[in-house]
Amino acid sequence: MSANTRNRRTVTALLAAGALALTLGACSSSSGSGSSSTPAASAASSSAAMSGGTASTAAMADQPFGTACAAVPKDGAGSFSGMAKDPVATAASNNPLLSTLVTAVKQAGLVDTLNSAQNITVFAPTNDAFAKLPKADLDALLADKAKLTKVLTYHVTPERLAPNSLAGTHKTLEGGDLTVTGSEPDFTVNGNSKVLCGNVQTANATVYIVDTVLMPAS
Repeated sequence: MSANTRNRRTVTALLAAGALALTLGACSSSSGSGSSSTPAASAASSSAAMSGGTASTAAMADQPFGTACAAVPKDGAGSFSGMAKDPVATAASNNPLLSTLVTAVKQAGLVDTLNSAQNITVFAPTNDAFAKLPKADLDALLADKAKLTKVLTYHVTPERLAPNSLAGTHKTLEGGDLTVTGSEPDFTVNGNSKVLCGNVQTANATVYIVDTVLMPAS
């Protein structure tokens, strides 16, 4: 074999070895990159899921609760989102569950008082709650502005009570105290009035819809 032939074969072998090394290096780099990116992607996905879960839990904690919440309109001015935009007397006037209460508030001349108050809590009796009163007693109450005002202001506290601070004794605008027992979602006011739908937000108040009219001490 001549020297030239041996040299050509040596160069060819070196080139082939170099090409093989480059190919193996590229495959190794690609495999390594894929392996390292997978845990990172998983971590990012996990973090996003955890963040979303936390936000979702926080959002749920701020939602109204109670069996009667399903009867509140799903949209429009009387819905939860609609009521949140209006002051409390206006918000209640758009909720079909509270039409008798709204009539009483208007009869007592308390619309502006309630709408202009800041950070209050209203225990709002449903239409059925007023219907529990004998008709003669309800008619007499609606006709007596002073007594009606006393009863209605007994349903209002001068502080905005979140569910986690609802249980306890609270001073009302009427001057007397009312007592709430239980825990979310089962609260009772003054021992006989159940919260049917609570933590309803309006522009200036938190509302707890109750199944019995609260009566102050005479």
